[in-house]
Amino acid sequence: MKDIFPQINRWVAEGRKFAVATVVGTWGSSPRPVGSSLIIDETGAMAGSVSGGCVEGAVVKKALEMLQDPEAGGRPLHFGVSDEDAWAVGLSCGGKLDVYLEPFDYDKGVAERLIYETLAAAQAQNGGCIYATEIKAGKAQHILIKADGIAIGQREDEAVIEMALQLYQERKSALVNLAGQDWFFEIFPPRPRMLIVGAAHITVDLVRFANIFGMETIVIDPRRVFASKTQFDDAPHQLWDEWPAEVLPRFQLDPYTYAVILSHDPKIDDQALHVLLRSDVAYIGALGSKRTHAKRVARLQEAGYTESEIARIQAPVGVDINAKTPREIALSVMAAVIQAQNRYL
Repeated sequence: MKDIFPQINRWVAEGRKFAVATVVGTWGSSPRPVGSSLIIDETGAMAGSVSGGCVEGAVVKKALEMLQDPEAGGRPLHFGVSDEDAWAVGLSCGGKLDVYLEPFDYDKGVAERLIYETLAAAQAQNGGCIYATEIKAGKAQHILIKADGIAIGQREDEAVIEMALQLYQERKSALVNLAGQDWFFEIFPPRPRMLIVGAAHITVDLVRFANIFGMETIVIDPRRVFASKTQFDDAPHQLWDEWPAEVLPRFQLDPYTYAVILSHDPKIDDQALHVLLRSDVAYIGALGSKRTHAKRVARLQEAGYTESEIARIQAPVGVDINAKTPREIALSVMAAVIQAQNRYL
């Protein structure tokens, strides 16, 4: 649902009555990933997709029937996508997908309205949360769990909350059976953040690439001449001329954060690593040759960091594309970050 949430907001503001179909499970070469959604109003107007075309017609037909019944609740749907239909949407073989179809009832009842309003506010304020839906025929429960563990819904289910927070850390939406009942957990992540320690030529291009890919960019460099004099073609969202140990604890170092160490100064780089290596950030990359990294490893070992902690560092940083120029190195780093980001999709 997160992929079409802006459209949902518009339809809510317009007072439309509509249904939501969400992909909750896939097998084989399913056309769309788990979490993909389609909304359908009473006129048959649509936004989003659950299959790229091959089962939309059947989903729309069932949605229109559902919208004619004021007492209708949710309905699990199962589709087997034939080889012929799969080819029609650009696939080489068929697949299967489970879809959950339900009326959008967030204006009916205090709990549902509060869930919707809280979810909308979280999206507007870049806050992470998990939207849990009970998958069953009839009226389903919804529980919204914020990243801090606060839950909103008709009831607070500790098993649901615990699973939601686990999946949030794992960065994946999933269908899970808890005590005999299926729940679908959809992750609404915050905007990904890139922390860049060190302002240099590579930083200029890396900030530009990260901004293109929708990341919040934060550059940290206590060397004021570097922080103030570096000319960014595309400015970072934040620029700090303080030490990493002073700045990094101000941010939520979570699985939606990616850190790149570029200062090439051990006093700065090591200080940043001392904070990052025992955090939950998804990626840590550090500039430097294999020889430079061997010295870095020795320093970190002496400082008491374990082999598994040190192994989190990708060094030399980036995907190996035989990069030579600062822009090429920045591109290789961005590719490594995207690789880490997509590992959970």
